[in-house]
Amino acid sequence: MDLVRRLLVPLVVLGFVVAAAVTVLGGDPGRSVVARFPRTVSVYEGSDVRVLGVPVGTVTRVEPTGTDVAVTMTYDSEVRLPADARAVIIAPSVVGDRYVQLTPAYDGSGEVLPDGAELDVDRTAEPLELDQIYDSLDRLNVALGPRGANRGGALSDLLSVTADNFGGQGTTFRQTIADFSRLSETLAGNKEELFGSVEALEGFLQTLAENDQTVRQFNQSLADVSTMLEGEREELVAATRNLSVALTAVKGFVEENKDSLSRNITGINRVAKVLVRQRAALDEILHVAPATLNNLAMTYNPQAGTLDTRSNFGESVNQLEFDPAAMLCGFVSQVERSGQACSTITRLLDRPRPGALQRDVLPAQDVFDPTLGGLVEVER
Repeated sequence: MDLVRRLLVPLVVLGFVVAAAVTVLGGDPGRSVVARFPRTVSVYEGSDVRVLGVPVGTVTRVEPTGTDVAVTMTYDSEVRLPADARAVIIAPSVVGDRYVQLTPAYDGSGEVLPDGAELDVDRTAEPLELDQIYDSLDRLNVALGPRGANRGGALSDLLSVTADNFGGQGTTFRQTIADFSRLSETLAGNKEELFGSVEALEGFLQTLAENDQTVRQFNQSLADVSTMLEGEREELVAATRNLSVALTAVKGFVEENKDSLSRNITGINRVAKVLVRQRAALDEILHVAPATLNNLAMTYNPQAGTLDTRSNFGESVNQLEFDPAAMLCGFVSQVERSGQACSTITRLLDRPRPGALQRDVLPAQDVFDPTLGGLVEVER
């Protein structure tokens, strides 16, 4: 029994020594990072280091370096941080210890923050301290106090006038807030249309930017026109006044003669319809009339005052039997197409009368004058 005790005590001591050696020499030391803060209130050695609120390490050293404080931290080697990680001091409550949060969490893509990296002041942040808030309020109080903005009572007057103006306007304020709430709901319900309008406006502005030179030329042309109109404004005013007088006169004329104008327009409409029906004949006239007039001008003899031309009317009449009814029917049929007028003309001309031109009584060559009363020269 004594021998067992003697052997057990050295073995236990040896186990403790081996465990300590393994812990000190063979354990995983983890990764380290150094962050520089402007100040480290309530951050000590042993404070937690967390990622997403989960403890992953501790603060091993807090050392002032003159203008800032260097905080050395270690965290588990299994934890990965992005290369652009930041360090933020988090205050869970107004009083009590704080911890350092490493953010953002690594999402598995991109480079990893190397072991022993150092984060400058621009990559760290600290909470706003209560004494800083009190100091800011104190400076604001002094700035608005009797030695500051209210030295001449301006602030007091402003508050008094504002109170007088807003007095009794509680209902209006309430309605304004309610309307603003409805406006916010409307905008929230139409955010797609609103953003679509903004995108369309952005496209329009981009188009203007791409056509800047054209827009500048247009603006310059518009400015030139404005300058010209400014120089001619008296003439423009006079022209506008005269136009107003003329329109007034035209209005009075139309009112006084509206019946006549209506009849004239109706007649013009009828004439236009006739011209439309006779457009083929008009087209032929427009083609033939210039040559006809030119020939007529060339036949005129100014010395003798005669038309020096040869007419074949006599030969035509000698060759064909003269039929006045057929000639008149040819003219009338251009306007009256039913045939009744032509029948009437034929019936009247066929009726024997003293002195009437009849095909059975007188030959055509005996009643037709080829000289047209001496106007046309004819070889005999």
